[in-house]
Amino acid sequence: MRQWCEKSPLSVLIADDHTIFLEALRSLLEKTHVVIGTVTDGRSLVTEAVRLKPDVIIVDIGMPLLNGLDAACRIRELLPKIPLVFLTMQDDANLAAAVLEMGNVGFVLKQAAAKELLTAIDAACRGKSFVSPKVRTDDWVEQRSRVAQFSKVLTPRQCDVVQLSAEGYSMKEIAARLNLSIKTIEFHKKHIMNAFNLKTNADLFLLAIKERLISVGGVNRAPEADH
Repeated sequence: MRQWCEKSPLSVLIADDHTIFLEALRSLLEKTHVVIGTVTDGRSLVTEAVRLKPDVIIVDIGMPLLNGLDAACRIRELLPKIPLVFLTMQDDANLAAAVLEMGNVGFVLKQAAAKELLTAIDAACRGKSFVSPKVRTDDWVEQRSRVAQFSKVLTPRQCDVVQLSAEGYSMKEIAARLNLSIKTIEFHKKHIMNAFNLKTNADLFLLAIKERLISVGGVNRAPEADH
């Protein structure tokens, strides 16, 4: 396997749909690396990754057209050796564990990017994983259980409930759309929450992303508030 870290400077492709943050990343990385491209959506990321073949890719998880996780999965199929470093605002260990299923990658909170991004890039290029300390767990058993909770199989009806819940629809609205009673929807949601060890609607939202039931950039409604 190629030792990516031995090449200097590294060529970098950045994907983030927030222009100001994107330019800040460019300025930060250009001090030590060569930024050969920037994109603002997941589909463009896949296209440019194949065209440019950078040494490392920095990708925001929440992007329009195709979310960062799905885009990264496609890139891994086409260019399996390119190191990936993910950026997110969500300090959720479940999401970090789901990302780590892809292998040795970086998982950096955007608010810590200035001090952690270069370290994450170095680790990913050396074939190691890096996770922002704020969401890192020292308990391997716990971490594996977090990964496992995203590996169970949802039934078609559960997929419907998860998708609509993540898109922000209320129990009443979901029941109407699926032509079911509110009590039936409540039963399905409670069962899903218990089976996947989910605590909040934010966890349910992450499950929907992991199961590719929604694309982050395609969600038009905010998730329903927790009760």
